[in-house]
Amino acid sequence: MIRTDIIIIGAGPVGLFAVFEAGLMKLRCHLIDVIANPGGQLSEIYPKKPIYDIPGYPTVLAGELVDNLMEQAKPFKPGFTLGERAEKIKKQKDGCFIVTTREGTEHIAPVVMIAGGLGSFEPRKPIIQNLTQFERKGVEFIVKEPDLFMGKKVFISGGGDSALDWAIFFANQSNTSVGLVHRSESFRAHKDSVEKIYKFKNEGKLELYTNAEVVGLKGKKVLSEIEIEQKNGNNKIVKVDFWLPLFGLSPKLGPIVDWDLEIEKNAIKVDNTIDYQTNIPGIFAIGDINTYPGKLKLILCGFHEATLAVQAAYKIINPEKKFTLKYTTVQGIQGFD
Repeated sequence: MIRTDIIIIGAGPVGLFAVFEAGLMKLRCHLIDVIANPGGQLSEIYPKKPIYDIPGYPTVLAGELVDNLMEQAKPFKPGFTLGERAEKIKKQKDGCFIVTTREGTEHIAPVVMIAGGLGSFEPRKPIIQNLTQFERKGVEFIVKEPDLFMGKKVFISGGGDSALDWAIFFANQSNTSVGLVHRSESFRAHKDSVEKIYKFKNEGKLELYTNAEVVGLKGKKVLSEIEIEQKNGNNKIVKVDFWLPLFGLSPKLGPIVDWDLEIEKNAIKVDNTIDYQTNIPGIFAIGDINTYPGKLKLILCGFHEATLAVQAAYKIINPEKKFTLKYTTVQGIQGFD
C-alpha cells in the first residue's frame, strides 16, 4: 500500500504543477498515469510541438515544458506509478481513499486529485476502405517526431488548430513540401493561423485545397498517392510520402464513469466558485478533465485550478492547522529531505 497526502491521477502538466504547489505546503504527492512516462499528452502525442500561451515563455516545446515541470517538482520528491491505469476509488471509514490500478497497485490518501486531461483517447479516423493498410506506412494520426517528415512531401487534412499548426510548422521548413486539405472554406483554428496558411499559399510554400477531402489511398507496401475529391468535381491524384488526417482526438473517460462522480459532456463537474472539488468531498478534478461555467481548456487555467485545489486539500489533510501563504520570493523553495 502506497501512502501519501495527495493521490494525483494523471501525470500531465497540470498534475505535475500540483506537485509543486502541494510541496510548498509540505504535502507529499504520488502520481498515477497509464502512460509510461510523465508528461501526459505533451510527451506522448506532440513533444516537439511549440506552445505559445505559457506565461513567461514566448514559445516553449511541449517536451521542454514537461522537463521544466519535472525539475520544478523535483525538490518535493513525488512518487510515480506509471504504465498503470487507475481503476477503482473506494472511500474508507476514516475518510481516506484507496485508489487501485488495473494491475492491483493500491494507494491511500485523504485527498485525490483527478488531472487526467482528456481521459483515455484515440484519434478520430476518416472512413476510407483501405486506411488500415497504410497506418504507420505513410498514414500517421499524430506528429510525435517531426524529423521523420523532414525532406518529405506531407499532406495534412483538418481544419482545427492542430492541423494548421503542423501545416505552418512544415511550411517553415525549407526542405519539406506540405499541403493542407479541408472540407470547408472556414476553419476552426485561430485567426492568426488561418492568415498564415493563406500567406504561405500565396508565397508558394503550401498547397491548399478547401471544399475538398481525401477519399482514396494508393500504394504498394507504403503510401504513395492520395486522391483528393473537390466539390467542383475535379478530383486530383497527388503523390505523397505522408498523409496526416488530424481530425482531433476522441476522448473517453474510461473507469472514471464508474466512480459516482457527476459527469457532464464527458467531463467531471466541479465547484469552481471555491476549490474545484467534485460532488464527492475530498476528490478534486483539475485541468481539461473538469467542467464548470466558463471553463477554458488551457494549460495555464489548469495551473490556476491546481493551485486553489491544493489550498483546499491542505485544510482537509490538516484541519487543526492554519496555513499562512508566503510568497516563494520570500520563503524560497524548501524541498523535502
